[in-house]
Amino acid sequence: MTLAKLRLGVNIDHVATIRNARGIRHPDPVRAAGLAVLAGADGITAHLREDRRHISDEDIASLSDVLSVPLNLEMAATDEMLEIALRHKPHACCLVPEKRQELTTEGGLDVAGQHDRLLPYVNRLNAAGSRVSLFIDAEKSQLDAAISLGAPVCEIHTGKYCELSGKQQEEELERIRSAVAYGASHGIEMHAGHGLSYETVAAIAAIPEIRELNIGHFLVGEAIFHGLEASIKEMRRLMDEARG
Repeated sequence: MTLAKLRLGVNIDHVATIRNARGIRHPDPVRAAGLAVLAGADGITAHLREDRRHISDEDIASLSDVLSVPLNLEMAATDEMLEIALRHKPHACCLVPEKRQELTTEGGLDVAGQHDRLLPYVNRLNAAGSRVSLFIDAEKSQLDAAISLGAPVCEIHTGKYCELSGKQQEEELERIRSAVAYGASHGIEMHAGHGLSYETVAAIAAIPEIRELNIGHFLVGEAIFHGLEASIKEMRRLMDEARG
């Protein structure tokens, strides 16, 4: 059975990380986004953090102006980020947990524990026409809370799966499969992302209910050795092969 084509969202955060290391304008993450689209990306993801450690406000404004594919704005559920999202109205807004001291997002958003606090953010973003996605761990309780909030999309955190090996990795993969099937059966569009590489993407891409993968850090790293276009095309090939 051939599955529906899986969308690839390319996260350009770490192009901005390299730029910011020198405090200059290059490499330009907006240029990287354009190259990613030419290489086969179906969308661009960018995380505007509270501390602006990589993506900047100017990057979001430029991406909103020039992109020919959907922009997925990753953001914490704060009033500042809500105001920015409502101003630019990206195609999608993915609500993620954010701690200033973390190197990268360490796990899923606790939607179940923050249901009432998240509700006004989900409602306002939905009303503005941005598709709300909730970045969560593969847990039924989190999916139930997402359903209650009326979020149309959930993105399953795959970081733990990518870090494990052997039997533990297989157990985590089964948790992801079960969560994805459960969410899809309740009308949620299921996405996945975080930590995915050439070695780990196939098993996730083969899950039939997943509609989109968001991948960034690995692709930017591979671009150092093989170029961004070639790295994205190889990821696209592996995803398509897993679906076929």
